Amino acid sequence: MAGFKETPRQKMIAMMYLVLTALLALNVSVEILNAFVTVNEGMQTTNSSLTEKVNSEYSKFKVQNDLQPAKVGTFYNQALDIKKQADELVVYIDRLKLKLIAAEEQKSEKEALKEYFTKERVPDPTSAKLYREVNVVDLGKVGAKDKYDQATRILVKRKEGYKLADKMTDFRNKVLQIKGIEDPQSGAIGLNTSKTYIDNDGLKQDWVTHTFYHIILAADITILNKIINEVRTAEFDAVNSLYAQINEEDFKFDNVAAKVIPTSTYVLENSKYEAEVLVAAYDSKNNSQARVRQGISKYDAKNSSGYKVVQGEDGVVKLSFAASSPGIKKYAGAIDVKGPDGNTKSYPFSGEYVVAPPSLTVAATKMNVFYIGVQNPVSISVPGVPSSNIHPAINAGGKLTSDGKGGYFVEVTKAMKKAVVSATASIDGKEVPMGESTFRVKRIPSPQAEVANQLEGKLPKNQLIAAGAVIPKMKDFDFDLNFVITKFNMSTVINGDNVTKRTNGNRFTPEMVSLIKNARPGQKFYFENIEAVGPDKVKRSLNPVSLEIK
Repeated sequence: MAGFKETPRQKMIAMMYLVLTALLALNVSVEILNAFVTVNEGMQTTNSSLTEKVNSEYSKFKVQNDLQPAKVGTFYNQALDIKKQADELVVYIDRLKLKLIAAEEQKSEKEALKEYFTKERVPDPTSAKLYREVNVVDLGKVGAKDKYDQATRILVKRKEGYKLADKMTDFRNKVLQIKGIEDPQSGAIGLNTSKTYIDNDGLKQDWVTHTFYHIILAADITILNKIINEVRTAEFDAVNSLYAQINEEDFKFDNVAAKVIPTSTYVLENSKYEAEVLVAAYDSKNNSQARVRQGISKYDAKNSSGYKVVQGEDGVVKLSFAASSPGIKKYAGAIDVKGPDGNTKSYPFSGEYVVAPPSLTVAATKMNVFYIGVQNPVSISVPGVPSSNIHPAINAGGKLTSDGKGGYFVEVTKAMKKAVVSATASIDGKEVPMGESTFRVKRIPSPQAEVANQLEGKLPKNQLIAAGAVIPKMKDFDFDLNFVITKFNMSTVINGDNVTKRTNGNRFTPEMVSLIKNARPGQKFYFENIEAVGPDKVKRSLNPVSLEIK
């Protein structure tokens, strides 16, 4: 047999048989490959959940740092450093997965990324408004998942596996330091690449060779995802250790918001709006309550009677008071909050606000008039400012007095072109100018003289006698003024002669009455030269009155 000489065709068949045998020996069943795909998908899902869990810890940490940066800042900065190193390591592993798949599929990394990876959008733990994209491998789409030549070359021969091991060791040592574990071989966390392994021939192997040498691509990807799981788990342990070092007696809050507290609840033009801006924190799970009482400026812890209990919702107590009357309103009370130790603590508060009545000011700009010698009623108010805090004034020649009912009277004692009413108001301890209004100054209009409620016309003799006087009447004038008739003449014609009687005052004289009694139908009586004096002491000449006896 040994001397048998094979033909070239036989040699070729024998060589093909050897190659087929080798291929059969190296072939991995479809069931095993599908199992790797399933395990890898489960590992990726676990990693996503673990990442969200870690991010939640960073969010809690950030809230405490915002509240107490001086106290928490050192620990928070260490946590951010851990996050940075963990993220960098995960990014390196993800790029390594891409490099292995691209090499085995004999494609560029750009092509492999587009064909075998999907993008997922995940929130950034340091900001609720920021998101980042991560690439997730779809191992089921990879055709070369049963290959290992290029993966072994990259990870073992080109030393990428050793670079990964060094990065894992650096991160592991950082976590051990934070957790206070001195034993470098401690099994408290994973990522240990310093172990020595024995192969089937009894030879020693390092972690890289043992983990990646002649290992198919599907297994490599699954192993790399397992390493990411160990990274995130170690990261979570480190952040938890740092967070635990914050004083456990401190209040824990899950909401932080900016609050604006104004120094004044009412601001006028040309004044200043002032407010304090601070960060307020509250726990939406703590159903606190408040005890509040109106009409007081300070909470009295010894006397709790008269306080109304207001239940909070989502960690916030909302106060609501009925604005039943105008003026400055004060209130005070205390909010009860359950502390970390389970005991309730009370925090006093107080405040004030201004209730202003609904008001509408309509001013006819061409009819702003003060009349000389009378009490001109005016209303002077500043919306949101109590009347007791308003201080009005008028220019020379005018007098301003209170009517005792919240209004004012303006009296102009002499003729002048205009009167100017101004006011200041006490606001937050300062006297603030409120502006001014200008009024024209006019004489009071003259009244209308009437006899028996008539200016002219016919009337019975007895009705004229009963009237008995000349009466001054203000027509279409809102002031209730008192004018006095100082004198008048009454004249009539008797037998062709003009007869005139004069008197001081407004009453008919007996002679006038006698003339009226003896009057004939059709006889006319004239009331003329009527003079009157009003509140302004100015003599007025009034209209004549002409009446006929019927």
